[in-house]
Amino acid sequence: MKHYTGDSMSVFIDTNIFVALRNADDINHEKAKKLMAKALTGEYGLIYTSEYIFDEAVTVALVRTKNIEIAIDIGNYILSSPRIKLLFIDNEIFKNAWKIFKKYKEKRLSFTDCTTIALIEKHKIDKLMSFDQHFNGIVPRIH
Repeated sequence: MKHYTGDSMSVFIDTNIFVALRNADDINHEKAKKLMAKALTGEYGLIYTSEYIFDEAVTVALVRTKNIEIAIDIGNYILSSPRIKLLFIDNEIFKNAWKIFKKYKEKRLSFTDCTTIALIEKHKIDKLMSFDQHFNGIVPRIH
C-alpha cells in the first residue's frame, strides 16, 4: 500500500456516504456506490475515516432503517476494508475539534463533523467525501 508522502492524494469518507452505500433504500445510494467505487480503485488516493464516523454511521443506519443487520453490515464494511484507514481521536484532535465547533457555530456542525475537520487538518487529507453542504467553505468536498 502506498503511504502518504504529501504529494499523493487522499480522501476522508463521511458518515452519509457509508450509510447511503450500504442501504439500497437511501436516496443517495447510487451516487454513493459510484463515489466509493472511484475511491476503492485509487482515484482519490488513500482513504480515511474515523472512529467517530464509524460510531455515527452504525448508529444512524440503525435509527433510520430500524434494521440491525444494515448497521452491522456498515460496521463490518468499514472494519474489513483493507483500503480504509480508521483514524482515532486523541486528546489533541478532541481539543481542536472543540475549537472548531465554537469557531463555526453559525454552520451548526455536529461535534463529529468537527473531529472530521480536525483530522483532515492534522493528516493533511486533501478532500472530504460527503453529501453534507455545511462543510462547504471549510474543507474541499467530493459529492
